[in-house]
Amino acid sequence: MKYTGLEDRQKKTIIRIIICALMMVAALLLPDSGYKKPAAMIITYAAIGYDVLWKAVRNIINGRIFDENFLMGIATIGAIIIGEYTEAVTVMLFYQIGEFFQDYAIGHSRRSVADLMDINPDYADVERGGAIVRVEPREVRPGETIIIKPGERIPLDGEIIHGESSIDTSSITGEALPADIAVGDTVISGCININGVLRVRVDRPFTESTVSRILDMVENQSLKKAKTEKFITRFARYYTPAVVIGAILLAVIPPLFGGGNWEEHIYRALVFLVVSCPCALVISVPMSFFGGIGGAARHGILFKGSGSLESLSKSEIMVFDKTGTLTSGKFSVTGIYPVSAECSADELLRLAAYAECYSGHPISQALRDAYGQKIDCSSIGSYKEIAGRGIKSVVDGRTVYAGNIRLMNEYGISTELYKINAAKAKTTVHIAAGGYGNPYLGYITLADTLKADAAKAITGLRKLGIRRLVMLTGDTQTAGEEAAHRLGFDEVYAGLLPDGKVRQVERMLDERSANGKLIFVGDGINDAPVLMRADCGIAMGALGSGAAIEAADVVLTDDRPSKVTKALKISYETMRIVKQNIIFALTVKAVILVLGSMGLTGMWAAVFADVGVSVLAILNAMRTLRSGR
Repeated sequence: MKYTGLEDRQKKTIIRIIICALMMVAALLLPDSGYKKPAAMIITYAAIGYDVLWKAVRNIINGRIFDENFLMGIATIGAIIIGEYTEAVTVMLFYQIGEFFQDYAIGHSRRSVADLMDINPDYADVERGGAIVRVEPREVRPGETIIIKPGERIPLDGEIIHGESSIDTSSITGEALPADIAVGDTVISGCININGVLRVRVDRPFTESTVSRILDMVENQSLKKAKTEKFITRFARYYTPAVVIGAILLAVIPPLFGGGNWEEHIYRALVFLVVSCPCALVISVPMSFFGGIGGAARHGILFKGSGSLESLSKSEIMVFDKTGTLTSGKFSVTGIYPVSAECSADELLRLAAYAECYSGHPISQALRDAYGQKIDCSSIGSYKEIAGRGIKSVVDGRTVYAGNIRLMNEYGISTELYKINAAKAKTTVHIAAGGYGNPYLGYITLADTLKADAAKAITGLRKLGIRRLVMLTGDTQTAGEEAAHRLGFDEVYAGLLPDGKVRQVERMLDERSANGKLIFVGDGINDAPVLMRADCGIAMGALGSGAAIEAADVVLTDDRPSKVTKALKISYETMRIVKQNIIFALTVKAVILVLGSMGLTGMWAAVFADVGVSVLAILNAMRTLRSGR
């Protein structure tokens, strides 16, 4: 994505500023007597300020009277009328310098985000009719096979069916270390294939691909504005006409009541107008948010607008899902415990693997991996997945139940033979089936491991000031408490179905302070309802889940909990810069407004209060582009 037009405009602006500055110097060298000096100054003023005056006229015609162009126009024309030619040209010259810095800063911000936009693939090589055809990525249909050569960007999401390689995922996840991939692995669009030829079966259209979702989120981030940003917009709407009225009163009332001469108070009113221009706020505040969002995107943290960033900065209660969020979500079988003499351990595992053959749940995958043999799906009859409980399916003509205690209770299956032992802290899958003397056949235990940086993430959140950390899990109370204790959570609520998590979040929403926010972090597989209910929902490693991306306010492109800490740091840094700009701009303007209205400062101070403050605020706002480094 190129911004050559913007760069050309900047070059023309700086050339124009230099030429007009030289014209002003030449005019100052002319003798004070006669008409040549005023004429030269008016020509210089027209050369440097014609576009500002034209914008003011055009906005007035369109019904937008009170903007910065109007303020600059009326202030400088007023200065010319009372004979202050030099100050009129100076104000307009410095205003144009300020506009140049603004244009440059915005261009820099856009180029920074444009670097992210470069993840957009230009083409896809697809196999069709025995030949390889190069087409637009959006023309490739799910199920087709694409070829990706070394050095090429992966154009669409899919599964590798031939080849192995390493891929550079830094543009998507922010992770510098390449990832090794082989047949059976899933690849996501936007990453770069490093050293092997890959054949990939596309599993979704380009409009639903990872890269398309990221681009859509970043390009549309401005649609969800923060309260601070909305306030500044409303503030400028009422503030500008108020200062115009104030300037008129300052110019008219004192002379009418003998408080000074007309020229002196008109000059003070012009100073008042120049100072009051709200450019510093109107420009720097949105730009600070834009920079923060762009900086975060480079780290694989995607904010859905400035509102999400502001909400995260007010975090008070941080709630985490456990499985897949704080743990790897990759279970492994740790024990097989048949309780019926009619069913061996091998048969118990086989029934469990067959019963769970269609499920995408991590526990189901672990059971199939432990079984290790090819599953003949033709032997599967009816299949029903029961949310938060388990699965009921027909295997070899027998009804098989595989799930937790609640599933057994729901179907009236006694689990008295289930022995409470040292395995109780592990995740347990109970197996029951028809056709045996006792339908309850036994149980299989599985364990999930904490992610490597989970403890580091929780410690980091504590250091950043989060005082209440809560874990929600559908796992057993014992397993939940064990994980929560190891990580340092304040509270843990276990055995929750998705609706139970929502109820817990709603209860905690009533317990937060007036300005505090509740943040929920989930892995996006089944957490969409809770992500939507929280003040700010963070979907972690959820680029494959359309529901999570739709529901969440922040999407992390990988599954590392430490990214939550980095996202919080970026929100803090951005909001600190926003507040700095607001306080600095309002303080300087208030001081100069008071001094100017009393006649203690002139147009030079007004120029600093407007242009100088704007430039400093813009430069400060540009620091958000480095957020998270």
